[in-house]
Amino acid sequence: MPFTLPALPYAHDALEPYIDTLTMQIHHGKHHQAYVDNLNKALAGTPNEGKSLEELVKHAGTISPVVRNNGGGHWNHSFFWESLAPHAGGTPAGALGDAINATFGSFDEFKTKFAAAGAGRFGSGWAWLIVKDGKLEISSTPNQDNPLMDVAETKGHPILGVDVWEHAYYLKYQNKRPDYLAAVWNVVNWSKVSERFASAK
Repeated sequence: MPFTLPALPYAHDALEPYIDTLTMQIHHGKHHQAYVDNLNKALAGTPNEGKSLEELVKHAGTISPVVRNNGGGHWNHSFFWESLAPHAGGTPAGALGDAINATFGSFDEFKTKFAAAGAGRFGSGWAWLIVKDGKLEISSTPNQDNPLMDVAETKGHPILGVDVWEHAYYLKYQNKRPDYLAAVWNVVNWSKVSERFASAK
């Protein structure tokens, strides 16, 4: 079966005022849809047709750049939409909150370091909170790469990813990527991130 665009788990305007409606409509309906369409075209009639998205991403170093980029784009965005939620944000609790405090010193210090990873990513890419060898770590990747890929500089299990491509924020925040990164904390779905943390450990 060809890959399909997953439905958003909330309405396009649900993340207002932090992520605007038009950005969500374009980001999900145009950008993510294009990754899905281009991935299906690139896979058609090849030995990789029929492989799962996870298999493609895991072996990114051995597949064509077009499959790597569009497969990564599809995986990353599907993961991103679930990382966000309306009426979310706040401070993570439980095991995840404890691990963040133990690893980074405090939640505020974690946010500072995560924002630095996102703001410091030159050009387009992603900022990640991952579990590596049972411990939390912050990383970033270029373009549509992610920490599951065999080509990733820092490999691990992602539990939170934030898109820092300009298409994720430019309509509302223009060139102020740090302002976007600060606003995102208001819509992070810590319940989902905590689930992923428990699974990754």
